[in-house]
Amino acid sequence: MDALEEIFGKTAQMTVLKNLILHQSESTYLSGIAEETGLSHSSVARVISPLIKSGIVIEKPLGKQIRTFRLNLDNKKTQLILNFYTKLNEVENSS
Repeated sequence: MDALEEIFGKTAQMTVLKNLILHQSESTYLSGIAEETGLSHSSVARVISPLIKSGIVIEKPLGKQIRTFRLNLDNKKTQLILNFYTKLNEVENSS
């Protein structure tokens, strides 16, 4: 269990957010997130919606049925989350 999970718990939304943080410079698909996290496709779809609505994640349609997702690095909330995650890991690794 990493420091983020220790504080906020291991929820599906936290798992998806952490996956997007770890791949912040890449776009990915729901199926890619599901495969990497072990969550079901429907769980990823359900928990990514609030992240999109809040502006933390950008959804980009590719055709009629395919969508890609990535962190919105221009969003202030995303920047705060990334700074928090970085600093939390620094504290965790210095202990």
